[in-house]
Amino acid sequence: MTNPFTTSLAAVLLADAPAADRAQELGLYGWLIGSWEADVIAHGPDGGPHRGEAEIHFGWALEGRAIQDVWMIPRRNHRAGARPMPIAGNWYGTTLRIYDPVIDAWRIFWSDPATNSFRQQIGRRKGADIVQEGRTETGGLSRWRFTEITPRSFRWLGEGSQDDGVSWRLVVEVLARRTSAEPAPYPIPADQTTA
Repeated sequence: MTNPFTTSLAAVLLADAPAADRAQELGLYGWLIGSWEADVIAHGPDGGPHRGEAEIHFGWALEGRAIQDVWMIPRRNHRAGARPMPIAGNWYGTTLRIYDPVIDAWRIFWSDPATNSFRQQIGRRKGADIVQEGRTETGGLSRWRFTEITPRSFRWLGEGSQDDGVSWRLVVEVLARRTSAEPAPYPIPADQTTA
């Protein structure tokens, strides 16, 4: 039997397209719309790698004024009884990405009750990358970057700094591949550097 609450929630939460009044700005993340699978590498403080698999799903939300996603480690068909991935843990969280015209940047809200991890960041294009920056619960800096972006793949780096950005440590690396049939009809970020 279908749960009427979840059906009505999906109907009011999700959208088919970006809001017309900010479609250009929403393109920064719009190319992500769809489904992805990923290899995850968590890097311990000693540099030792731990490997896992993930799946990620992106969609338009809130009348097309936001992009919401779900990131999970391990993939859904491997979650039952899965041992936690070292360093990263077993994610099942969501990001709400909202373009804020007042600051001409994105407000990023990550919530993962599976690992009790919560972040607020500001996201912007930097060259050909998308960079999100904020602070952790302990006051350290967090930086999440989408790099090596193509229509069908990207590399995501989760980094931390305990010395206000003097040095950064790579904590988690995600190598994602699109599983949706077609990429979203939005251009991937390009280097905006001018000579």
